[in-house]
Amino acid sequence: MTDEIIESHGLTKEDFEHICSILGRKPNYTELGIFSVMWSEHCSYKSSKPHLKNFPTSAKWVIQGPGENAGIIDIGDGLAAVFKIESHNHPSFIEPYQGAATGVGGILRDIFTMGARPVANLNSLRFGNVNNPRTRYIIEEVVAGIAGYGNCMGIPTVGGEVYFDECYDSNPLVNAFTLGVAKKDNIFYGVAKGVDNPVIYIGSRTGRDGIHGATMASEEFDEGSEERRPTVQVGDPFTEKLLLEACLELMEKKCILGIQDMGAAGLTCSTAEMASRAGTGIEIELNKVPLREEKMTPYEIMLSESQERMLLVTEKGREKEVLEILKKWDLEAAVIGRVTDSRRFVVKNNDSVVADIPVKSLTDDIPIPERPIKKPDWIDELRCKETDYTIESEDVNEIFEKILLSPDIVSREWIYDQYDHMVGINTVELPGSDAAVIRLEGSKKGLALSLDGNGRYCFLNPYEGGKKAVAESARNISCSGALPLAITNCLNFGNPERPDVMWQFSETVKGMAEACKKLETPVVSGNVSFYNETIGKGVYPTPVIGMVGILEDVAVRCNQAFKNEGDIIVLLGESGKEMGGSLFQKVILGKVEGKIPICNLDEEMRLQKSIRELISLRIVNSAHDISDGGLAIAIAEMSFSSKEGLGAEIEIKDNLPLASILFGESPSRIIATCKKENLDKLNEFLKKSNIKASIIGKVIPDFLRIKITNDNTSSLIEKRVFEIEKKWKGGFKKLVAR
Repeated sequence: MTDEIIESHGLTKEDFEHICSILGRKPNYTELGIFSVMWSEHCSYKSSKPHLKNFPTSAKWVIQGPGENAGIIDIGDGLAAVFKIESHNHPSFIEPYQGAATGVGGILRDIFTMGARPVANLNSLRFGNVNNPRTRYIIEEVVAGIAGYGNCMGIPTVGGEVYFDECYDSNPLVNAFTLGVAKKDNIFYGVAKGVDNPVIYIGSRTGRDGIHGATMASEEFDEGSEERRPTVQVGDPFTEKLLLEACLELMEKKCILGIQDMGAAGLTCSTAEMASRAGTGIEIELNKVPLREEKMTPYEIMLSESQERMLLVTEKGREKEVLEILKKWDLEAAVIGRVTDSRRFVVKNNDSVVADIPVKSLTDDIPIPERPIKKPDWIDELRCKETDYTIESEDVNEIFEKILLSPDIVSREWIYDQYDHMVGINTVELPGSDAAVIRLEGSKKGLALSLDGNGRYCFLNPYEGGKKAVAESARNISCSGALPLAITNCLNFGNPERPDVMWQFSETVKGMAEACKKLETPVVSGNVSFYNETIGKGVYPTPVIGMVGILEDVAVRCNQAFKNEGDIIVLLGESGKEMGGSLFQKVILGKVEGKIPICNLDEEMRLQKSIRELISLRIVNSAHDISDGGLAIAIAEMSFSSKEGLGAEIEIKDNLPLASILFGESPSRIIATCKKENLDKLNEFLKKSNIKASIIGKVIPDFLRIKITNDNTSSLIEKRVFEIEKKWKGGFKKLVAR
């Protein structure tokens, strides 16, 4: 085995020597490939594992935390919510349509593998400079891929987020989230249990697509990366739909003892992980694996990442029953092996053993590299920069419009119009609000879902940025009236071999963990995506938080839309002057620097508890968290959501700088509205809750008027709702389709 072959598999000389000591001999080529994918960053989490231990993962409502195909929480009435987020970043740059489509397919399989019927998809997308034609091509293809797969599956895409920055030019981020609902007493796990029980392969035939996809996702890109199209899988949502229904029928008939999808590292990972979790061994015969192409080698079969494939274990003697059900669904299936008590991973091809490896050496006993951690030299200087945020009164209308029509704020209607967000008829809060809300069939309960992340904040201060990401996601859930219960996260970072990247990662995780503990939202599943870097240029540290909350009565929910002319507009929470990392700073000044606003988690808890109670008491009738673009943008979004042409008349007197009042992004703030007759109840409640609040205006027809008085100077934003909303709604299409 040459050094070049070892290196091409992403292994070091030390790794190879360790493999030799495990086996007591040199590995053959197939075994080398198996170790390569199982020890890859993508499958093993070897760089992140020591840090992920900081996350809280348990609570009385948590049924399954990290370590399985997806996380599970108890939502009452004998039901469980099953959810997870996954990245498909590298494939989506190389082949955007298939990369995004198979990302959706993969996360769907993770959910129905657990016995849950998927009921909602969300996605978090990061793209480069929208003025770059390549970026616009990637946007169109990624959105089409997500829509094409999700729509064919009949699962609504109910929300998400999209952001732009040059750091994502060569490394777009495509994070896919799916939530499913299962019966609490009918959950399935990825275990190969019961010695001599048969191992059954089901779904699409195995081809050469996706070979070494996991390894590709564990290294940074170079100039030749676009030539790697063969490593991107090809999806078939129609086969996946059959697979979904067949698996759920097998589960309903108690035919399954253990099940796992063949995702990253394909047949290798699914067999090894199922045996490892059960503490058993597994033996498979490659000549029984259904193949799509001729003359495939054992190496290719084991490492293929062809889509729409599952592996299940059933009781010995029930093979015929299982195969008949699969035949009814027109799915290919074959008994390819059996569970053993050897605790070894054995692969045969025409009676010849082509791999014989201790199971735990592939899943647990992985060499953990000691990644150096070093705070970058430039960070303190960048944070200490004193930016001049002074704006003139006569410029506020122009600045407001420039931020409102910037790529990070314009309406995403062009995107979600391509998604079917109503299929299944359980979507009760449409895309565009703080959180998506879905009805639980046969129950008055609902689930609220949100996705949030902000790379700029984590770039300037990863610890505080991590805190803010979790807090904002929870705030979005609370603004719907739901109680946040748990999170899944996708941690998108650069090259972990760089000490500054590992510092960003460790600090972000610490900040997230602190917020999760304080807000009582344990982490139940997730994904780490390293090596989002091209020729040494990495993405911002970008944690994406997927949060799930429970609404006891879906009829008592809230959204961000203004409801009635004359309603009182109230600002809950306290504004600060810090503008570092804000959208104003990026769009107007072209900078990302300075001190970011700090999130006080005690204040955040009080605020969220209060808004949930105010919604349940029906005192407030709309609520919207203040985030990207600040107060002025939040007011505009509430207006545009009203569908009635309702606007606002706002008047604020404050000594803060004008830019901070209008466009500052201080956390722990919500804009709420209430009817005039409920104002006394609102004031009384807020006084008892120790929440700082101020009446800032009222809902009016047709116009947005925001008057700010500070330092004896008045500034006025004045826009006709119809005119500015039309620009905002058409803004995204105008950016992309040119």
